[in-house]
Parts: sequence; structure tokens; C-alpha cells
Amino acid sequence: MAREFTTVGVVGLGTMGAGIVEVFARNGIDVVAVEISAPALERGRATLAGSTDRAVAKGKLAEADRDALHDRVHFAVGLDALHSVDLVIEAVPEHLDLKQRIFAELDRVCRPDAILATNTSSLSVTEISVATTRPNQVIGIHFFNPAPVMKLVEVVRTVVTAPEVVADVEALCARLGKVDVTINDRAGFIANALLFGYLNHAVGMFESHYATREDIDAAMKLGCGLPMGPLALMDLIGLDTAYEILDTMYRRGGRDRRHAPVPLLKQMVTAGLLGRKSGRGFYTYERPGSPKVVPDEATPVATEAALADGARAIAKVGVVGSGTMATGIIEVFAKAGYEVISVTRGAEKSAKVCESLKTSLNKGVVRGKLSEADRDAALGRISWSATLEHLADVDLVVEAVIEELSVKKALFASLDEICKPGVVLATTTSSLPVIDVAMATQRPADVVGLHFFNPAPVMPLVEVIRTIRTSPEATATARAVCAALGKTGVVCGDRSGFIVNALLFPYLNDAVKMLEASYSTADDIDHAMKLGCGYPMGPFELLDVVGLDVSLAIQRELYLELREPGFAPAPLLEHLVTAGYLGRKTRRGFRDHSHR
Repeated sequence: MAREFTTVGVVGLGTMGAGIVEVFARNGIDVVAVEISAPALERGRATLAGSTDRAVAKGKLAEADRDALHDRVHFAVGLDALHSVDLVIEAVPEHLDLKQRIFAELDRVCRPDAILATNTSSLSVTEISVATTRPNQVIGIHFFNPAPVMKLVEVVRTVVTAPEVVADVEALCARLGKVDVTINDRAGFIANALLFGYLNHAVGMFESHYATREDIDAAMKLGCGLPMGPLALMDLIGLDTAYEILDTMYRRGGRDRRHAPVPLLKQMVTAGLLGRKSGRGFYTYERPGSPKVVPDEATPVATEAALADGARAIAKVGVVGSGTMATGIIEVFAKAGYEVISVTRGAEKSAKVCESLKTSLNKGVVRGKLSEADRDAALGRISWSATLEHLADVDLVVEAVIEELSVKKALFASLDEICKPGVVLATTTSSLPVIDVAMATQRPADVVGLHFFNPAPVMPLVEVIRTIRTSPEATATARAVCAALGKTGVVCGDRSGFIVNALLFPYLNDAVKMLEASYSTADDIDHAMKLGCGYPMGPFELLDVVGLDVSLAIQRELYLELREPGFAPAPLLEHLVTAGYLGRKTRRGFRDHSHR
């Protein structure tokens, strides 16, 4: 039988601590909430009251239940108040010496059979436990912020944590309505180990002026369906907290350079730019603690006039290619009112593209997203061709052929001879250097990357890639076209992976390495990222959908260009691809999909 916890103690009543108090009190458990001083205690009391009042206002908590919840909480200054609790959870700042002092004191104060738990997100639970005479009763219980809302709890056992302590805590998590994943004591556990490498990489992108903060955040929200962009998330977590977590992970986790905090992060922390809590981080907020972003000197002017500044007029568009991407791009331009010439390698391919396009447009009509008149008008704007010469008078060409550099270069050399001066030539490559394609022409200033995401009619994001030879007018034209298509265009430099793939695939690769090291299961890692970080899919679900071969190819490109040891493809990923386990398309990847 699992142990019954009737009274728990919580040490530290900041945002996390107050949230943990609420979780226990909501579930009928008496709580002793402890702080270091009377003012800190009052702040904790106010945080709890604010949270429960908001829940009542939103209709998620009855007034009577709120009052009963508050009746279960006893506030006290000093650890001596915890002498009779069954379990203590510590939620003080991420400093090892502070936590060790508290645990040594808890060891003295608490009953001999009490379980002592830490909510640390990055420090070693083992190092905290050795400050006590009962390391077998010390465990990590890592809640996610905001604790009353987030479903995930990471239960962290050390090499000496007693099995019955682990079992009791797992049963407690179930009683609290949480999903627990039980793991060993390793830097960052699951969620932070995967999340913070990605966040640090995004800060590095911003620091090097590769893309603006708005474009980096928009790219990850719209391209990956994430609830927040990485820089906005850093502001929410707190840059000081993020710095401490990264620094700890770097020192504890094998000194992987990807966890070494980007220098800009340390500078911002030193300057007091801590994110939302200080009112200024990567963004500026209405006031300290406010979630509302207000314009500052770095906010772009997003008027139509600004977007069109220097842009060339585009009326007629050529699309070269006959695959899924080409078909989707033709649909996007035709629906937006552009005259489109589709060029394929023969009448048979053109007929196939035309058929796919009609099917897609008809689906739009059936779903009520498109009128029959609009469908017919879109089809009427498209002409079909099997020869590049028909692109002689277009204003923009979008290339969507196979991802082979030699093929693209040959095509762009032909377009250079055929197209009139001033035409913007765009490649939809997702992995090749745009400059290599541009230099196959005599007009590299007019060449840009326009990376649409699949399916193009649905996905709202387009990455606009400018090379070191791309003119400001060509970039402005590409941005104006994205806006006219109803898409969000994000501008970045010509580096492998651009924004989305450069941030996404190293994170997926890290998840494979975690699985490879037998640290956790694919199911638990997927749970951790979906429930702990609000991701729409776990990394292994996503890898199986994308295709392991595609993922490996992108990861190899990133590693070849950046030569960062942490970007080396995980051997397990290479082995699965070699074995022909490519994901859903072969019915076997990280999971078996044959019976689904």
C-alpha cells in the first residue's frame, strides 16, 4: 500500500512554491507553507490568493472551494514549523549551497520517516541529499510552471533513494492528477535538458544578428506550432534562472558547448534585464511582472508601406516543379490573386499537378473555406507549360524542384538567360546554401530563398533567406509577397537550416541521444515535452512523421556547416535509417506503426 500523505510542507513561496502549495491544497492535503521572513511570507500569501482568485473569476474554482483551499494552508516563518509533516518540498532559488543548508536543517527538524524533496530543475539531487543523514529518503519532485496548470511532474531518484519512497511519490502524483515520469539524477532531467539547449541556441542566433527577436519567435510558433517563441519563453522563465540552469547543465552535463550560456545572456543578467519580472528582457513589458509586451526601440514598423518599401511590383509568378511543395505554392499564389504559370517537365506531370490542385481546392469548397466562384477564379489564373521559355515575362519565379544542388544551379542558369531584368528568382530549398544557387546566375542580387512549409496552403510561415549578395529590394519584394499571400515572412541569413530547422533538429537529435543513453523511454520523453513544455508533439512522434532519413540529412548538413560537436547526428538515428526504419512512411521508426 502506498503511504498516505496528510500534511506536506513547502519551503519557499515564490511563483513555483506558491503554485505547489495550491496544487496540494486543491487536492485536500493540509500544507505548512514556510518562508524566511514575514514580508516574504506575505508575498507568498498574496501570490496564492491572486492565483485562486483568478481561478474563481474564470469559473475554474468555486468560491467555497477556494475558501476551503485557503483553510488547509498554514503559513509560518522558519523551518521549525515543519516538525510533524509527512513530506517537505523545497522550492528556493537554484543555488546548491542554499539548498544543502536547508536540507541539513530539515534533516534536524523533520520526523525521521519524513520524505525530503527538492523541486530543483537542474541541480544534482544527489549532492543535495548528502547534506542529510537520510539520503535514501531524499527525492526530486520537479513541478513545471504554473504548477496548478501543468500536468507533468519529473520524479528524480538518486542511486540511493529507497524504492518505496519512489513508489509513494508516484502514487502521490497520481492523487494530485499529475502525469509523472520517473528518471535518474542527471543534469536538466528530461524537459530542461532538451529545452535549454534549444533556448540557448536561439539566444545565440539573436546575439549574432542572424534574425530579429520577432522573427525568431514567430518562426518557431508558426513553423513548429509551439505555444511560445524561445526568446519570449526566456523572458517568462527569467534570464537569471535560465543562466543558472544552463551554467549548471554545462558543468554537470559533460561540458557540452551548446549548454554554455551565450555571452549576451550573462550581460543581460548583469544589466538587470531579467525578463518579465524586471519589465525588460529580450522584450519590453508594460511594467515588472506584466505579460503585456510594449513597443521599444527595437520593435519593427509593421505597416504595409514599410513592408512595401523598395519592393518591386509583382503580378505574374512562375512556379517550377511538380511535387507536393510546387503544387501547394501554385495554389497559394492563385488563391491570392496572382497570375501563375506552372512549369513542369512535360504534359503528363502538368496534368498530375492540375489534378492534385483541383482536389485540394475542392476540399476547400467542401469545408466551407472557399466558395465555388473563388475556386474557379483561382484555377482560371493558372496556365500550364512544359517549357521554361514561357517564364520570359513573369515578375517572380519560385523554384520547387528536387533538393540537389546541381539540378537547382542548372535551372537558375537557364532562368538567368530567359527571364527579363529585375525579376526576383526564389528557391524553396530547405537545406542547401542559397548563395550557391544565386552564383549560377549573372544576377545574384535578385536571388532569395523563399522557404515555404508543408502543406504550403495551410502553414502560415515563410522563411525569407537573404544571401550576402541579395539586394535590399529583392528582400523587400519577397517580404511584400509573403504579406500579400497572407503569410508571415521571417527574414534570416543564408545559413544551414535557416531559423526553424536549425533550432528544431538539434533538439530532436538531443532527444535521440537521451534515448540512446537509456536515460528514459521514448514515451516518457514525448510525455515530458508535451506536458512540461506544451509542445504539440513529442520529439519521437515528430521524427516518425518527418521521416528519420530527412531528419538525418538535415542534421548532417547542420553539423557539416557549424562543426559543433553537439550537432553530430546521434548514432542511433543513423542506425535506424541504415536499417530502413524511416518512420511512418515505412511503418517503422522509433515506434512500430504497422498496426495503426
